[in-house]
Amino acid sequence: MAGRSRNTPDQQPSEAEGLLPADYDLADLYGAQSGDEDPDDTAVLIPPIDLPSDAELAAAALAVPLIARVVALARWVAPHRPVDEHGDLGEEDRVRAARMLGAEDPDEDEVVEAMRAWALACDLDLVETGTTDEGAHVAIPGPDLAAVEAGEPAAVLGLWFEAAELVRELAAEAESVDPEVVEGSESDDSDGLAEVEDAREQAAEILDEALHVLYETTAFAEPGAETVPLGVLAALLVVPDGQEPDEEMLGEITDLMVVLDPMLGDLAELGLVEHRPIDPDLFEEGTEDGEAAEPVDTDRPLTEEDAARFGTVRLTPLGQYAVREWLLADGYDAPLIGDLADQDGPGLLRALAENGQLFAEPELKNWVAARAPLDAARELLAGARGRDVQSPVRRYYCALGLGEIGQDAAPAVTEVVDDPELGGLAREWLRARGADVAAAEREVALWRVIDSMAAVMLITAGEGGRLQALVADLPVTDNPASYFGEVWRVPHPMTVEVLEAVGELHLDRKVAKEARRAAVKARSLRAQSA
Repeated sequence: MAGRSRNTPDQQPSEAEGLLPADYDLADLYGAQSGDEDPDDTAVLIPPIDLPSDAELAAAALAVPLIARVVALARWVAPHRPVDEHGDLGEEDRVRAARMLGAEDPDEDEVVEAMRAWALACDLDLVETGTTDEGAHVAIPGPDLAAVEAGEPAAVLGLWFEAAELVRELAAEAESVDPEVVEGSESDDSDGLAEVEDAREQAAEILDEALHVLYETTAFAEPGAETVPLGVLAALLVVPDGQEPDEEMLGEITDLMVVLDPMLGDLAELGLVEHRPIDPDLFEEGTEDGEAAEPVDTDRPLTEEDAARFGTVRLTPLGQYAVREWLLADGYDAPLIGDLADQDGPGLLRALAENGQLFAEPELKNWVAARAPLDAARELLAGARGRDVQSPVRRYYCALGLGEIGQDAAPAVTEVVDDPELGGLAREWLRARGADVAAAEREVALWRVIDSMAAVMLITAGEGGRLQALVADLPVTDNPASYFGEVWRVPHPMTVEVLEAVGELHLDRKVAKEARRAAVKARSLRAQSA
């Protein structure tokens, strides 16, 4: 992998190439060390995201400075501008273009920036070139300019996404080109060019994987916490899930950061990401005047500012839009929050029970908001019925949905207080809101306990502390044999599994033993009923 190598153990930062992230413990520096599982070994589940409207995305695209310059140049050429046979502006028009884009007295760099925008405008066909009847070469505005200037979402997003694809490709090419390889290649020797092509493909793969990881981390992040340290991003790509990074991995993380940094900078120009580059002083022995660069003291806890010097990145809503389009093109299912808005209550709960754990609550909020409260409550309760394996999860999400509706759901919930499957949930829900309703009978209450634990088991796959907390809070009396003597007879589809979980997780050895004995009896009863 291309990039700056980390220091060897016998080198001090000042003696080598500068202070590198690999000189720190990963957890201290970034607060994260896990990575994705191998996509070849596990199903890839893309979390749903909540995108702004197309109109809002289009407005954001037009506000990107590079896109604004492209549109301004297309408008500037009207009705036409002379160009050479390659579609390039003459020297005087290049200066005029830079001045039109805001440079009062354009210098060479400002002219170069204007011509970068000109090249992109031509690549996007927002500027078209051709010849007049007299044979002169001219540039004219493309046919989509009017729609883009009018802010039509389809036209703007189509233009911006095409630009995003170009920039993504060019970013990988720029990172992969090694001038020494290219200059050293003979015209009849393809080895050097093949090496460059392999490097380009590797850089493109690295960038795509990084964008995929950013997409997921942004989806899970709390609002305002979407910014990711560059080292965390690199670690998520390098360190296998659940492992601590070794010395070799720390070096790979540093190398990967250096590879990603300029590519993310290119994407930032188009508004896909917000990017703070790695502080170049971290890799320098001293400043131009010979003074040593300000070091980061590795013997004290890092401040946020210290960590930010190693680079940060944030995927913008436009970036989420682009990455989602690329994921869809690659055959991934990349859902949006609100995709289930047209489902009825049973359909919604079935979908959430199957694969909605990632973002069920936002989906429920969206669904409930689009319906009359009482109708929504009745649909959810209808979808929560059943004794199949997924039914506990449907009832779990039903309860969440009823919570979103609030007190307006009470009449519908009251209608099912005597339902054999919903009665326990209904009475629990109503009593929690101060309703004058009797507690569930013993058999119904026990069924509800099993149902609630089964839902958490299915949703969490038994991981995390939620199931442990439920097990610890079981209302077991001083006589656990008597309690579990009732529980194993509960006619719930997951009685056996719940009892086995209690037997494994309960910290009281006597309680755990009685739960395991009850699980054996419940399994025997299930076999007899089959």
